[in-house]
Amino acid sequence: MPHPIPEKGLTTTDAFQRLLDVLYVLRKECPWDKKQTMESLRPLTIEELYELSDAIIEKDTEEIKEELGDIMMHLVFYARIAEEENSFTLVDVLNTVCEKLIVRHPHIYADIEVANEDDVKKNWESIKLQQGGKSVLSGVPAGLPALVKAYRIQDKVRGVGFDWEDKKEVWKKVEEELQEFKDEFDVENSNVLDIERAENEFGDLLFSLINYARHLGINPENALEKTNKKFIHRFSHIEKRATENGQEIQNMTLEEMDVYWNEAKTLNYK
Repeated sequence: MPHPIPEKGLTTTDAFQRLLDVLYVLRKECPWDKKQTMESLRPLTIEELYELSDAIIEKDTEEIKEELGDIMMHLVFYARIAEEENSFTLVDVLNTVCEKLIVRHPHIYADIEVANEDDVKKNWESIKLQQGGKSVLSGVPAGLPALVKAYRIQDKVRGVGFDWEDKKEVWKKVEEELQEFKDEFDVENSNVLDIERAENEFGDLLFSLINYARHLGINPENALEKTNKKFIHRFSHIEKRATENGQEIQNMTLEEMDVYWNEAKTLNYK
């Protein structure tokens, strides 16, 4: 006999309860769902997060809605597994995050005054340390991609005042790091003098550029991903036009490809 389908929720509470009902039934009766563990779900959750990130970059609201639903399902799934193992419940999860938010927003739930968002961040980091945090940077996951990690490191230390206030000083640091990177090259012969030193200087240059972007209010991860998508769009246009004209892209000159590249620049991605 098919299992009864829960009715659509008309309120947030009803809709969330519907998700719980569906997932709990699947966990009991679906062979695939019954087999899942936190470890088996982990790579799938990471994939869903990247899909949500992509939808946000594309400003695709329908896709964002769907991906948010997938992620909510995963979160409930983890909590259900933990409940079965008598570790904690979904109620524990929700109350824990609420308590954290209340304690770390004393300017809302207590009598602390703040002047701006920087004060909010400083309070947040200070409270974390008071609650037993070992380091300001302990909350930065080791597994983050390097570019995202650099941004989060810089943002974290700003929360305790370790940051330039003047953007001009940050840009001077970028220029300084660029010169140090250039110093590792024999420009006339286009050779790297010391590859390891050049790599280190390049890392410093990237870190300083990320810092400057942060000071401008630009998220470097989003900026780079938009450039990636723009490049893919334009190169795909080259391939499409080459096929239309009976050309094989591997046999085209750079000048010939540039004609189609410049065509692509006049289209959607400019």
